[in-house]
Amino acid sequence: MTPGLAPSPHEAEDPTLAEDVQQLMRDARALAEAEFAFQKTRAAYAGAEAKGIALLGVVAVVLVFFAVMALVVGAVIALGPVLTAWGAMAAVTLALLTIAGICALAAKARLKRLKNAISDKKG
Repeated sequence: MTPGLAPSPHEAEDPTLAEDVQQLMRDARALAEAEFAFQKTRAAYAGAEAKGIALLGVVAVVLVFFAVMALVVGAVIALGPVLTAWGAMAAVTLALLTIAGICALAAKARLKRLKNAISDKKG
């Protein structure tokens, strides 16, 4: 064999079954460690993103709340000249309570459907 050159296929020794199994175990361990590191990094990224998403969601909900309050106040002010201040307040309050009642009834119906779908009972 010439120094510095790879051995020819005739000169190379065939690995034994035990060596093959050991190499397979080393490869499997390296692959498992790489997968673990990848999943750990992925989980850290997801956690950091979840914090940002939650913060943006809270800000959005707060801003929507303030927008709805502005709409309610604006409706009372706009209806004031037509219905008087007390009448405008009563009309807007009744409208909001009606919408809330409709939403509550819809939620109750959906809850009933959910319970029926989960339970074995029909009807």
